[in-house]
Amino acid sequence: MKSYVTIFLLVAFISTTSIANGQYIRDVQTLIPFATGLNNPVSMAHAGDNRLFVVNQRGSVVIVDSAGIVNPGPFINITDRVVFGGEQGLLGIAFHPDYKTNGYFFVNYTGEGDSTHISRFSTIAGNPDKADSLSELQVLTIAQPFQNHNGGTLCFGPDGYLYIGLGDGGSGGDPDNRAQNEREMLGKMLRIDVNTESPYSIPTTNPFYNHATVLNEIWALGLRNPWKFSFDRLTGDLWIADVGQNQLEEINFQPATSEGGENYGWRCYEGNQPYNTEECAPLASFTFPVHTYPHGGDCSVTGGYVYRGDPSSPYYGYYFFADYCSGRIWTLHYESGGWSREDFGQFPDNGFSTFGEDFKGQLYIAGRASGNIYRVTDQMTGIPDGEKLTDIKILRFPSSNRFRIEINREFPAISQMAVYDIRGINHFQAITSNNVFEADLGNLPAGIYLIQVRTDGKDMVHKLIVE
Repeated sequence: MKSYVTIFLLVAFISTTSIANGQYIRDVQTLIPFATGLNNPVSMAHAGDNRLFVVNQRGSVVIVDSAGIVNPGPFINITDRVVFGGEQGLLGIAFHPDYKTNGYFFVNYTGEGDSTHISRFSTIAGNPDKADSLSELQVLTIAQPFQNHNGGTLCFGPDGYLYIGLGDGGSGGDPDNRAQNEREMLGKMLRIDVNTESPYSIPTTNPFYNHATVLNEIWALGLRNPWKFSFDRLTGDLWIADVGQNQLEEINFQPATSEGGENYGWRCYEGNQPYNTEECAPLASFTFPVHTYPHGGDCSVTGGYVYRGDPSSPYYGYYFFADYCSGRIWTLHYESGGWSREDFGQFPDNGFSTFGEDFKGQLYIAGRASGNIYRVTDQMTGIPDGEKLTDIKILRFPSSNRFRIEINREFPAISQMAVYDIRGINHFQAITSNNVFEADLGNLPAGIYLIQVRTDGKDMVHKLIVE
């Protein structure tokens, strides 16, 4: 016979136990469903307000509001010029630091001839939810020899410059050694200034500025496919998740104090292991990853962000990343002179393609296969400062599958409640104007569930154990 136990704040369930190889695992974490019905989401960004802009790989961008509601029409649609399929398509978006003033944003897409296009577009004046698809200014066009390893991410760094991650051009094993070729843009991290000249200029602080034999746009080299990279919004450190070949996925770390020019090793090295060292520079020339993990059920790293949301969270300052194939999510942080990885959980059948960060630092993750966006959480959220939850409990009616949630609290009444399993599947949903719910869950299987209570656009998350 099942029994519904009293629920506690998720924070009370977060305990850390050390395991082998300097890794850790926490007892309870979860993803909270935020938005559904997205079409091939591959990138998310904010524009300095409470909207999330979600990139559809086929060639459009949609807006999701703070309640998880998707705007009915696209922010922009450029499917007429996007080549879609496999690793090609509309792949990234970045809003100019002065977006509120100039309305500029930049995208990375695969276009005519399978080439990579970095272009600037403008939002329509007076309509912040619509952009002008005819306002395109082409900034860079890079020929691609193959249809994979295009990279995709672009974002503005703390210095105001635009950073662009490009893969090695594709095929397998980087057959033409483009990632190590200093005259090629492929397999590199580029850094350009889009503020001074049209379409761009080279920052004088670039590591190869005015170099006669190295492309001046190069900020770092030796990358296979840096599908996702991000800056720590607090420290300015750069995190680059580089997709591996056959054996290892890697996370590279570049401190904010770096002057650029790092060589991350591909194709000479895959992760920290030799791959093809013919005619390679000495070992000391390379910067090796701070973390790698092997293939198996895992296959392709999806980089994320350093969490800078709630400072009281146990994950504050932790870097989040995931694997596309297995649906596993981890965190990485520095302690006791080394890097420690923690297991956040496994959420299969999503195809995690991108993380996102809103303007407050809250983290989200999207599944390309599922079309779902989830909010990353480990504790109750949304309670105003100074307010405490004095009592919350679940009671089961004898000899039935009905249960009752009672919440004793001071601020506005509950508006919506939902029950999800740890994979994000919704098992129950209800709306009420009271602080009491009574519902019949039917034959809910034994396991761990999350109860999400939403009021006034804010969420609280609690754990429910069905035995």
